[in-house]
Amino acid sequence: MIKLQNVNKYFYRGEPREVHALRDINLIIEAAEFTLFRGPSGCGKTTLLNVIGALESCDSGEIFLKEREITALSEEERTKLRLHEMGFVFQAYNLIPVLNVEENIGFVMRLRSFSEEEIKQRVLEVATLLKIDDKLKSLPNALSGGQQQRVAVARAVAAKPKIILADEPTANLDSKNSEILIGMMRELNEREGISILFASHDELIMRSVTRVLTLIDGAVADDYKQ
Repeated sequence: MIKLQNVNKYFYRGEPREVHALRDINLIIEAAEFTLFRGPSGCGKTTLLNVIGALESCDSGEIFLKEREITALSEEERTKLRLHEMGFVFQAYNLIPVLNVEENIGFVMRLRSFSEEEIKQRVLEVATLLKIDDKLKSLPNALSGGQQQRVAVARAVAAKPKIILADEPTANLDSKNSEILIGMMRELNEREGISILFASHDELIMRSVTRVLTLIDGAVADDYKQ
């Protein structure tokens, strides 16, 4: 489903300092993978997630999504790609504070012009799966951190993307809520065939995924399935 060929990314932080954030990444990610990018701070794991998600461009190399080469797309095309093909879960939740849970979950579906009946049914489906169906009329600030992160996951999966990119999704959660969240994401992965890619140093995520890629200084140092 996703293929990276000789992908390089640089950051420039004032002359003569140049950071080689990704170094000749060659990688294939199949459909329905449950995969972790791990490594020390600054190793490139978030950058790798971002270039796959078309949030950042790479400086050389090619990235294919379902055989479509995406590195040369215009910004408008990249925006459409993210909207229709991907879901995102971030450490900071990024919920819309003036919308209730039901409206937050259905937000991407409305951008994609799903019917109101489709939105209603799907919101209830994912909210029930993630055990927040009793919070649909609540505003985000009335929820715990764990509940807010579940809403963020529900929003990411509601429009049925093929890929979810999750950057440190458990960073603001305690161990119990982290375990609950990852278990629910694994169930989504298995039930709906969604590829879920994490960037994290959380040992719980590492024990839960089926594939672990370790990055050191922007390069893949290890890649194994478990």
